[in-house]
Amino acid sequence: MNAFRRFYGEHPVHLLLQLAAIGLAGYAASRVLAEGAPWFALLTWFVGAAVLHDLVFLPAYALVDATAQSRLFRRRRPLPAVSGVAWINHLRVPVAFSGLLMLVWFPLILGGREDAFVGATGLGTDVYLGRWLGVTGVLFAASALLYAVRVRRAAARAVSAG
Repeated sequence: MNAFRRFYGEHPVHLLLQLAAIGLAGYAASRVLAEGAPWFALLTWFVGAAVLHDLVFLPAYALVDATAQSRLFRRRRPLPAVSGVAWINHLRVPVAFSGLLMLVWFPLILGGREDAFVGATGLGTDVYLGRWLGVTGVLFAASALLYAVRVRRAAARAVSAG
């Protein structure tokens, strides 16, 4: 096991999961191509998404994250990390999931292409904005609740230890 870890750099389960993800992606691509999608269009979309992510989205959300951690959004005193409970991760997770949902479903959330969607499904797009806002609210509320529980537990441990 140690020899494998020195050679590969990670646990063997990591390699198995990576191979499974590549296999799943290959299966999905084969299914899309079997439905008659031109391979060049699929390749163009994939490369475009990778370039868009690396050149636009990654710098944008890295800047937003750095700004959130800077003193720009802090009070006069920085928000404390109570006994090792970092607040930033309780902000990052709901923002990331909400942003991912917006990225995937933005045409429906923003009401664009309603005619095509109604023609294909017979359903309207008017519910997507409210549902996205609801899911986003639940994500932030759950994260805030989890943060409060973790801070309370850390404070109780600090009191009992000292």
